[in-house]
Amino acid sequence: MAIDDFFTPFSVGSLTMPNRFAMAPMTREASPGGIPGADVAEYYRRRAAGGVGLIITEGVRLPDPAAGYPTTIPTLAGDDVLAGWGRVIDAVHTEGGTVAVQLWHQGVQRDEADGVVPVGPSGVDAFGAPKGRALATDELPQLAQLYADSAATAREIGFDAVELNSCHGYLLDQFLWERTNLRSDGYGGSLAARTRFPAEVVAAVRGAVGPDYPIIFRFSQWKITDYTGSIADDPTQLQELLAPFVEAGVDVLHPSMRRHYTPAFPDADPERSLAGWTKKVTGLPVIAVGSVGLETSFRSEEHGQVIQPAPLDRLVKQFEAGEFDVVAVGRALLADPGWVHRLRNGELDAFTGYDPEVALSALR
Repeated sequence: MAIDDFFTPFSVGSLTMPNRFAMAPMTREASPGGIPGADVAEYYRRRAAGGVGLIITEGVRLPDPAAGYPTTIPTLAGDDVLAGWGRVIDAVHTEGGTVAVQLWHQGVQRDEADGVVPVGPSGVDAFGAPKGRALATDELPQLAQLYADSAATAREIGFDAVELNSCHGYLLDQFLWERTNLRSDGYGGSLAARTRFPAEVVAAVRGAVGPDYPIIFRFSQWKITDYTGSIADDPTQLQELLAPFVEAGVDVLHPSMRRHYTPAFPDADPERSLAGWTKKVTGLPVIAVGSVGLETSFRSEEHGQVIQPAPLDRLVKQFEAGEFDVVAVGRALLADPGWVHRLRNGELDAFTGYDPEVALSALR
């Protein structure tokens, strides 16, 4: 299997990765009070030491009570918090890796257990039921500025890039999706209008971090509440969806897929994945993701099922076809922090499998 090209550097803006492997963002809820501790630094250090070129952190709550819950999800405000992230950054850099912070606002998916009212485009959840409240039009510039200020902080403390979470039915994705965006004020209706606020967030972040600091934009078709959800039904709509983000200043697109090899629009191309289409319609660098190295679906319906490593020849074929530039790995890195090194050394064929309970324990 030809994998040597995965171990070549990749550069965009001020970021240079030593190879083409990233760690996918995965929520852990392991930062009491929002402060990433020494255990968090060690968790990420081990993956960087295992060969990962770019660590993308778990989702980091914007410093707004409505942005996320529980408080064990890390944030990006306060001296103790920033000192904790400084230790994470230093640990990853010491091992030769790079690290991006993912900025996250849960929107109406936020849990209401602590009495804070969730906010979203229209005050409805993914099933159309009332939840929380709709953001007022005059609140949107303040919220975009919150993203911008957080991104500027990330750059100041040493993160190598910033990723904006606009996937899986969270806030920015709620603006993109017809089911959760029922607005009639210029931020809802047509696809172009639904992209307006996320694009304003990108533009605000770009203004805050300058021209060379990489902005990664993570989006998805599927939602946590609906694996069949869609915001683009064909390549033309995908181009219309992504063009405003490219124009606003995104450097890298990160389409989240449940399976990296699934064709996105079979009627247009029976093989090309969402990553491949994203690169084709935008020309930007792309991160592919989705069950890399595994042969199960995103979530097993069978408790205790052993997750076996899947053949990687399809991933290599997609890379050789130019469908993506970087591949993000999730569960395989939870179970085996040295997965990238083991792949390079040809040791994975002898690996007996991933126990999902072991993998999930790394998140706790």
